[in-house]
Amino acid sequence: MAVLFNILMVVFLIGCIGLVGAILLQKKRSAGGMGSITGMGNVADTYWDKNKRRSAEGALERWTKIGAVFLAILAVVLCLPIYG
Repeated sequence: MAVLFNILMVVFLIGCIGLVGAILLQKKRSAGGMGSITGMGNVADTYWDKNKRRSAEGALERWTKIGAVFLAILAVVLCLPIYG
């Protein structure tokens, strides 16, 4: 069991470093404080915004979300009492 724990811990650490890198590669959102007040922060009326899912930026955002969920589940698994 200790070997499995060590393998999962290495996967977790590599995943954390990868998630930080994926977050840093994403484009900065520029809505700011006024976008949330006026309600104009999330207006998706351009061609680029409507087709963002098909772009590399959309794929990076999707994989960031998937990676975050995977790391959260793995963190819970690592916290379970393995040596009990």
